[in-house]
Order: sequence, then C-alpha cells, then structure tokens
Amino acid sequence: MRTLRTPEDRFAGLPGFPYEPRYADLPDGPRMAYVEAGPKDGEPVVLLHGEPSWSFLYRHVMPELAAAGLRAIAPDLIGFGRSDKPADPADHTYARHVEWTRALLFDALGLNGVTVVGQDWGGLIGLRIAAEHPGRVARIVAANTGLPTGDIPMPEVWHRFKDAVTGAPTLDIARFVQAGCRTRLGDEVRAAYDAPFPDESYKAGPRALPGLVPTTPDDPAAPANRAAWQILTTLDRPFLVAFSDGDPITGGMAPVMLKAIAGTAGLSHPVIAGAGHFLQEDAGTELGRQIALFVTSA
Repeated sequence: MRTLRTPEDRFAGLPGFPYEPRYADLPDGPRMAYVEAGPKDGEPVVLLHGEPSWSFLYRHVMPELAAAGLRAIAPDLIGFGRSDKPADPADHTYARHVEWTRALLFDALGLNGVTVVGQDWGGLIGLRIAAEHPGRVARIVAANTGLPTGDIPMPEVWHRFKDAVTGAPTLDIARFVQAGCRTRLGDEVRAAYDAPFPDESYKAGPRALPGLVPTTPDDPAAPANRAAWQILTTLDRPFLVAFSDGDPITGGMAPVMLKAIAGTAGLSHPVIAGAGHFLQEDAGTELGRQIALFVTSA
C-alpha cells in the first residue's frame, strides 16, 4: 500500500488549535495522528471526525472536556489530517477504517472505559467499535451520524453530495465543510481544512469514503453494521443522542436511535440549536459542554 504523508509545514499557524500532534505506527504500515487535551489520568473521551474534515474540527469541543477534567483524544482518520494517506482509493475500505481506528485506541493507546463520540463517518466507525468491543467502552455519543445497513434508502441530499465528491475533477475540501455549516468560515479556518491535502493525489480518502457507505442490503459492510445494530439495541451503556437542529443529511437518524437503542433511556438528549451538519463548527462549545455533562453525570 503506497501512502503519502503531508509535510508538517502545511499545518503551521492553525487558528485555535495549539495541540501538539502525536503519532502511532499501525501494524499494517500507516501512521495515525491524534491530539490530546486535559489530564492524562482523566476519563478518556475519543472524538472521531468524519468526511472530509480532521481533528481540527473539534478545536472548540476539546477545551470544554479538558476543563471538566476529562482526557480528550481526537484522532485523524487514516487518509485525513496529519495521518498517512493511502494513495489508491481502493486501499480504503470500511473494515480497514474500523480496524485502523480500533488499533490506535486499544492497541497503541491501551484505552479502557472510553466514551466514544462520533460525527458523520466518525459515527459509522465509532459505533462499530463500541458494538464490537463493549468491554472497552463506558459511554457513547452520537452527534449527526448513523449506522447505515443499506436496508433503508439514504436521503437525496446525501446522493447529491456523493456525486459531487466522486465526480469533481478538483475536490474543494473547505467548500464541502462550509456547505455543512450554518456559520461562515473565515479564510484561516478554510485554509486549515485544506491543509492536509497539498494536491489532488492526497485526497483518495475523501473521495473514497462516500462510496463505502452501505446503500444496498448486499453491500460488503452491511452484515457487520446489522450485527452492530443488534448489539447496540440492548447494550447497557449510556448512549447520548446529541444532534443539531439543522442537519438534512443525518437528522432523521436521531429519532431512530432514541427509539431503538436501550442506552438512550432515562437520559436528557440535547438538540444543539443553530447548527448544521458540522455542529462542532457551528456550536462546538455547546456540544463540548453537553458531552462533558454527560460523561461526568452518567
């Protein structure tokens, strides 16, 4: 597998993101990056980003968790951020992304008692990890995400997004992030989202992920996602549904999770006001406050 590594100088001067990068070499070759905030002995809260962002997305969330005495850990998925980038889209599979992230969290970092927070593809990966390794997980937060099995059609807006990503000769990462926000991103923030990708050869991950979402019942990832759903529906772990009030892509999943997943019972589930798909950009401080409250009280 041929991988590319973004030069570190691309990440100079990131606004509001002072965290020093850390790295772990995974068993099958790629190096995975992550950042941390808060006390080393605090309860670990893993913040998983999605498509086409990176850990920079959580810069407003992490201070809230650190202030509550929690250890916030924000990885960059393989193909994103400072992590290595497999150059061939075929090297990206759903199963590989789950395994790469699992290996970082449990093998490299040795985490236990984890609160898994997932948004967008961070949920597709994080919910699988939580279901398949419940002994390492204390709590789960789903924030504008889902766990598709291909048995229910995806919304039309998602298909338009997939077509735009796969068909664009030049993939404008910052524009796609901006399209999922209600607030206007400044030039420095847009540059930070573009930073991991010096040219089109680095963008195999962002181009590949939309095509890995199960959209038909016979998708290769569908059986594993169905199995994860079966576990999550009865798993006795507190499960917070923290969606925004303005996400046309995953908004319909919130009531499904609240009805189907046992761990949601008895909890107060926030609706993050004034936020779009990337609620970490639009209301990151509030999302961080809600996660901190959930972890310290559930």
